[in-house]
Amino acid sequence: MTKPVNYFHLHMISDATGETLIAAGRAAAAQYAHARAIEHVYPLIRTEKQIKKVLDGIDAEPGIVLYTIIDQRLAAMINDGCAAIGVPCVSVLEPVLSIFQSYLGAPAGRRVGAQHVLNAEYFRRIDALNFTMEHDDGQLPPDIEEADVILIGISRTSKTPTSIYLANRGIKTVNVPIVVGVPIPDVLINSERPLIVGLVASAERISQVRQHRVLGATHGFDADQYLDRANIIEELTYARQICHRHNWPMIDVSRRSIEETAAAVLALRAEGR
Repeated sequence: MTKPVNYFHLHMISDATGETLIAAGRAAAAQYAHARAIEHVYPLIRTEKQIKKVLDGIDAEPGIVLYTIIDQRLAAMINDGCAAIGVPCVSVLEPVLSIFQSYLGAPAGRRVGAQHVLNAEYFRRIDALNFTMEHDDGQLPPDIEEADVILIGISRTSKTPTSIYLANRGIKTVNVPIVVGVPIPDVLINSERPLIVGLVASAERISQVRQHRVLGATHGFDADQYLDRANIIEELTYARQICHRHNWPMIDVSRRSIEETAAAVLALRAEGR
């Protein structure tokens, strides 16, 4: 018998964009298969007036409260307010800051939004994202040697979303589709700097994902051939042969999230592949 899903309110309060908090909250919630979080995100909370309004929202829909508020006075307001309402609240950053302070022997500067400074790293990520978008789906101009990573694979192996995720990490990424009977471009074979990685998956997984692609297909699209299991196996075999021929590493994305695939690519880079 299927266990019913329980829903709970998850309030996330941040004095910046809330990205760190959302990632932490979702990572924790994902460990509970039969519980679903109703997310309430409060970004850019930096005044007492804003805190009072947030506490009113928590009082109306009680649940777990997570926060990343650097200002200790505002953090105390959240702690006191949640205690009065009777809901649990946790500062996600404070335990980490305490360890840093203990190890480094100095208190944190407590600058709001310090991780979003427009520094060289930020602009490197933007440059990588622009490069990746310009080189999506097989666009291989002469500047291919500027790429850090080239992902190849048949249709629906998550090449584009993985490329964008890597770009957001500052990795210039190109993705190239593999089509049976179409040779790999010479510029790709002769490239020396980029790490080339083949993305593969099980035929079952590819077929499942392609079902969704068919729902939005335009007139004239050959859905039967696109979904045919024998054709998919032939495509995967062709892709694997290409990777073996050129000694390019492969990653099976059948049971991997985009984040896990990107992490595997980064691990290959670290190995010097």
